[in-house]
Parts: sequence; C-alpha cells; structure tokens
Amino acid sequence: MDVDTRLLRYFAAVAEEGNLTRAAERLYISQPALTKQIRQLEAQLDVRLFTRSRSGMALTEPGRALAAGVPALLADWDRVRRETRSAAARAERVLRVGFLASAANELTPSITAAFAHRRPRWRVEMRQAPWSDPTAGLAAGDVDAALLRIPFPGQNELRTEVLLTEERWVVLPAAHALAERDAIAFSELWDEPFVAAPPETGPWCDYWLAVDAREGRPVRIGAVTENPDDWLTAIANGYGIALAPESAARFYPRPGIVYRPVTGVAPTSVGVAWPPSADVDPVVQDFVRCCLDRRAPEQLDAD
Repeated sequence: MDVDTRLLRYFAAVAEEGNLTRAAERLYISQPALTKQIRQLEAQLDVRLFTRSRSGMALTEPGRALAAGVPALLADWDRVRRETRSAAARAERVLRVGFLASAANELTPSITAAFAHRRPRWRVEMRQAPWSDPTAGLAAGDVDAALLRIPFPGQNELRTEVLLTEERWVVLPAAHALAERDAIAFSELWDEPFVAAPPETGPWCDYWLAVDAREGRPVRIGAVTENPDDWLTAIANGYGIALAPESAARFYPRPGIVYRPVTGVAPTSVGVAWPPSADVDPVVQDFVRCCLDRRAPEQLDAD
C-alpha cells in the first residue's frame, strides 16, 4: 500500500498544531477538506490517528507512532526529490535562480549576462517566488541560488552576501492625505492599516511592517497579499499602505499609488544566497562570483 506524501504532510500539521482550524490555516485549505484528508489517511492505514474533542485533536497510540516517524520520512523524500531535480537541471546545464519581486534591481541583467559569458553552455532560469516563500525556493531545494531581500527567515542556515542596500519608502494610495508630502516620518503612519505579507512568514512579515520601529504600537492589517500585482491593487484600492524598497518606485509604477521617502526605519538590502552544500559547486560559485563582481559601488565601500 502506498500513501500520498501530501496526506502525511497534512497529518504532521494537525499533529503539530493539535487543532484542525490552525492546521488548515497553516496549509491554506479549508477545515472540512483537511478533515476529509485525515479520514482518508486513517482509512488507508486502517487505524485511528486522532481522538477528537472540543479542546482539539489528540494523537492516539498509533498516531504517536506515525508522528514519530513521519518527519524523517518526509525529510528523506524531500532530499531525494531535491537531488533528483538538481541532477536533471545539471544534465540540461540549467542554473535555477529564485528571486522575489525585482530581484537584484538593475544589477540582475548584468549578473545573468556575466554568467552566460563565464558559462556559455549554461543558461540561468529565473524563478519568481511569492512572498509566502521569502527564500524563493532555496530552503525547499527548488533552486540552486537566489537573489533575496535581507533579512529573511532561515538566513542563518544559508550563505549570503549583500549586493546592494537602499532605503525603505512608503507606498500610499494617490488620494491619501500624506501623498503630497516630500517625506514622511514613520511615526505618522503607525495607526494606518498596512498591506502585509502572509503571517506565516514571521520575521519577514514583521520586517516589512517595521514592527521594531513602532515602539510597541500594534500593527493594523488592512490586507494580506503574496505578489506585487495583488499588493499594488490592494494599496490602490485603499485597503492599506506599505513599506517598500526605494527601487519599487522604478520597477512598479502604477496609476493610483505614490511612493514617498519615509524616515525612522532602517534600510533594506539585496543579497545573493546559496546553500552551504553549494560551496563546492563550481557552477553555483561562478554565479556567486558574477554577483559579487557587480555589487553596487556603495556596497563595495561598505565592505
């Protein structure tokens, strides 16, 4: 009997959360759909995995046995899947590079061109990720390297080098009362609703809400989005405002919104990131070298 790994991931989420509602939210599926999947797994294994009550979901003895083995099983499968996909990319001479939004800004074309010159028989496959994945596929092993906004969750487990640093600005609906200002103090925005990244991104979400610069003031969330298009639409429709890199004004201009400098928040950086296992990968290291050779002049001075 074969069991779908998706069912095992659903089981693991319920086991960890101890609550169907929280697990469903974490998995982005409805609670009835999750309940159906758990029942399907129980039917396939012919055991009862949970006892259900008003207080939550408690593991049965068979459920505890499965919960003890599932993490290692899923980790092994993820490793094999990553190695298989990486081998396929290598066979096709493709370097998979994840990125978010505008990647490394204006440096991106010159980086990919330099890599093409260094490795003429290879090509770079750029893969844009949603904001719900701040590592742009790197943590999951779906890409070989990534151009990312720093800081990001899991950064300490990866290699990173900063390529450029820029100020964070605020993005406002064009009709906003502060839209005509030349610059805005962040303290003037504390009570505004913000358009946020998905909450499961944790520190990433908090960083772009500048939680550390609010002096304990709670954040108002007007909308949650996962990509630049939905983000811009939410702001233009008046659901909230947002912090963004200064370069967003160049890469994402749009009628109905304005970008303004904001004071009182720290700048943001873009870096190249790769897994420690790629320290000995000559192709990945060639890409990293192309990135470092084209760092912004101010970043070279900072180093």
